[in-house]
Parts: sequence; C-alpha cells; structure tokens
Amino acid sequence: MLLDDILIFLVIILGASDCQIIPRIEECGLTCSQGFHCKSKPSTGIFNSFCRDAPASLSSTVLKSMKLSTVMKCVQGSQCSLHLSIKGTLNLDENIRGLEICSLSVDTQQSHCVNVRFSRKTSNKLGGRKVHVQFNCFDVNVAQHIYVTMKTIPKYCGVKLSQEYYVEAGKLDYNVDRARKTISVNVSDFLQDQDYYVRLCHKWFTCEDVGSFALIKGKESLKSISLQYAQLLPCLCIEGWSAIPDARRTQLCPFKNDTKVLWDSIVYNPATHTLAWEPACPVHVTVNLCRLTKSNDECVDLQNSSNTAPEKQSLSKQVKYSRVDTHPRLCMKFTTKQGSWIRCPFAHGNFPAWKMRIAAMAEQIQISFMSQTNARFSVLVCNKAQLSSCESVGTRLSVSADDSHPTSVNISGEICGSEICIQAWRTDVDYSVPLQICDIQCTLSSQSQEDDENSLRIISLIAIILILATMMALLGHKILTVFHRKKHEDRSPAQIIRQSFSTRVKSTPSFH
Repeated sequence: MLLDDILIFLVIILGASDCQIIPRIEECGLTCSQGFHCKSKPSTGIFNSFCRDAPASLSSTVLKSMKLSTVMKCVQGSQCSLHLSIKGTLNLDENIRGLEICSLSVDTQQSHCVNVRFSRKTSNKLGGRKVHVQFNCFDVNVAQHIYVTMKTIPKYCGVKLSQEYYVEAGKLDYNVDRARKTISVNVSDFLQDQDYYVRLCHKWFTCEDVGSFALIKGKESLKSISLQYAQLLPCLCIEGWSAIPDARRTQLCPFKNDTKVLWDSIVYNPATHTLAWEPACPVHVTVNLCRLTKSNDECVDLQNSSNTAPEKQSLSKQVKYSRVDTHPRLCMKFTTKQGSWIRCPFAHGNFPAWKMRIAAMAEQIQISFMSQTNARFSVLVCNKAQLSSCESVGTRLSVSADDSHPTSVNISGEICGSEICIQAWRTDVDYSVPLQICDIQCTLSSQSQEDDENSLRIISLIAIILILATMMALLGHKILTVFHRKKHEDRSPAQIIRQSFSTRVKSTPSFH
C-alpha cells in the first residue's frame, strides 16, 4: 500500500509540473529599469501616426527587443481577468522622449495604446544605456489574436517593433495508443481554477463532433484525459477551450499529412457497374482511372477519366465512374502535392474478368477472348510508339464473347514484328482497360520458308565438302604413284637381279 501511495503521489506531482500556470499579478501598471524615471498615459495613437526622418546619429536598432506573455489579475471576491504583459528593451538616446505601445485585436479591430514617457533629465544624463520597460494593463480574452507594435516618441521612420500573439487558451499535448484506439491529451498553460473542455472532431468547414467531449476540472491536479477514436484520419483534430462564454478554441490536427488512409474508401456496385470514391476528409486531389502495366511499375491514365476533389468544401464530394470494366488491371490513381497513390479494387479476382490470347497458325494469327460475362470487344493492330499510346496500322475488328466458350478472330500472319501490338478493349462499357500483346512472332509459313532456305545452304555446304575431299584423294593417289615409279627407276640392273634371285631362293621348298 505504501508503494502504491508513493506512485500515485509521484504521478500527481509530475502531472502538475507539466501544467504551466499563468502568472498572477496583484496590480497592473508600468515599470522601468532601476534608476530610470518613466510614466504612462493612454494614447489614441493619432498624433504618432506620421513618421519623420531619423537623425543620422540615431541607430535603426535603437529598439532592441519585445517579449509578450499573459498574466492574470485576481482580486479577492471577484472574477480573475487576463492581461497582456509587454516587455521592451531600447537604447536610450537624447532624440527619444518615450515609447508608444499599441495592442490591436485582430478579431474585433479594436486597439488600445499607451505612451511611456522618460524624463528629459533621464534621457540627457543616461543616454546610450539600455532601459527595460514592462507594461501589463491591456485587457485580453482567452485565445485572442493580438497584434502589438512598439514605436519611439517622436516616431522615426523605419524604427519600429511589431509582433503577433495568441493569448494562451491551453496548450495541448497528445499521445496515441493505436492498439486501444485512444488519444491521451494533456493540457498546460491553462487558467488556474478554470474548467477546460476537450473533444475530437473532423475538420471540414467547421469541426464536426466525432464523439463526446471531456471536461477537465480546473481544481484537479492532473490535467489529462483519454479520448476514443474510430480511425486516424488527416482531418481528425483535438480541440480544447475554456469553460467560459464565447471562449476561443484551440485546435491541434497532428495527422493532417497522413493521407494514405483516404484512398481505401473505394466502393463498387455490381448492380449498376459503378465505381465510387468518397473522401472521408477534405483533400485537394486529382483522381484518374488507369491501366496497371505488366511490370506493375506504372499506371497509364485512361482517357477522359480525370476528376478533381477540391479541398475547401463543406460537404464531401463523391467521385463516381459508371459502367466500369472489372478487369484486375483497372485501377484508381490519386495525386496530391505529396505524391501519387494507386489502388486496384479488382486485383484480387473477386469480380468478372476477361483474357486475350494469340496463337500462330498457317499464314494467320488467331486472337482468342475468354470472358466471365457477356462482353463486346474491339481489336486493333497497332505500332507501339510509347507506353501510353499505340498507333493504328489500319486493321480493326469487332468481336463478341460470352461465358460459355472462348471466341476467336483471325488476322493475317504477315503482320508481325517487335514493335507490332494487338490491342483489345471492351466496347460495352464506358471505362475499359486496353490490353496489349506486343512483339508478334511471324507465322509458320514464313518460318517454313526460312527453314527451306537454311536446309539448302546446308546441302550445298556438304556437297562442296565432298567434292573437295574427292579431289584431295585423287591428288594423293597420283602423287604416290609417281613416287613409287621414280623410286623403281633409280635402282641398278645388278640390284634388280640380286633382289629377284633372293626372292626365288626364299620361295624354293626344302626336301630335308
């Protein structure tokens, strides 16, 4: 139990340390750096609206800095009020008698100005030194948009500081638990003892509720809550506001660049053959139907299929295509400033599809169609110029197919080559994928002629080789005959008689 109590205490302390309480003041007013005498009075700003040329000795950076913040003044027994605290720094100069500080409400265009005057004695005596000025008496409201200016008195052209500021309305921090589909929201920079509302909404023209809102009690130590969501959409926002009348709301839309989830809401109606997509959030996107190539690395747009969904609209716009071919390679392409995404709703083969095949026959090419539903096709022989186009070579046919048996049509086998394609598409629908079969091989008759020519070349080569072999054999025989004859003529008569006698002796039989 002791350990649990310690953990709870740490959670409370850590949670409270994240919440930046707006500083409190007892009284509003004007303060200047020690040693400087200054005083303030309201001003309309009219007399300081025209500027004069600055003296050569005056630096254009005489106004050094300006810092804005919110403070809260609470009087016992009455409601607290918010004030804008303005801190400025300048280098004092003998040409400067003071400052004019103005606050303009961007929402209402109401302005309030105050003149801060330095004594002439101070300006002359302490010239060149930095002086810090703080004024915190401008009343403001929660989440008010303020434009603040600081000018010199007198007003010198080009010597001015300005800054926009939003009065704190609660700083929102979040953490997403995707497993539980919850968003934990922590609120800081809040009004102490002031209740605070937090909700999730879908941002269209207005931010529409997507669930109940949560109330954070101002007296609670932990300023965090958990909100349930259904889907993380780019228009899902966290909105918070103080529990006071007409409080300005703070919005945080952390998922605005996660647009991938938007492209999955594609619906096909088989009864009307209609393909539709409706954005769940406002997004500026161009939608096209396209044909996915065989290599799956490019999707070629179909003609007259482009639609644009504008981002600034109060209601979602449905992108619809009627009478669509349910071929697996028919896809939808979504293009935004962030890139392009392809979705192919028929890729899984759950809808009727069709196929085209070709076969080479004697002097002809047979084109066959297999369709799971009744369909009409147009066949075009074309020369492939580039990926997205195919130029017709004049041959175009029409054919009908049904789900009972394949249907075929024949074209001349003389149409062949690496750049020749046979392209076909459905003509009984408004949007069809054109399929192409390219690199058409020549037919069997052409191949037989080539084979005959090759055979004739081989026979001729063999005949030439045989003739050469015969001539070489005859030449060799002639050379040997001449050689033996010449060798016989070179021997003497005694050698011939002696060889003949020796031969006879060897051939006489023995009677021993």
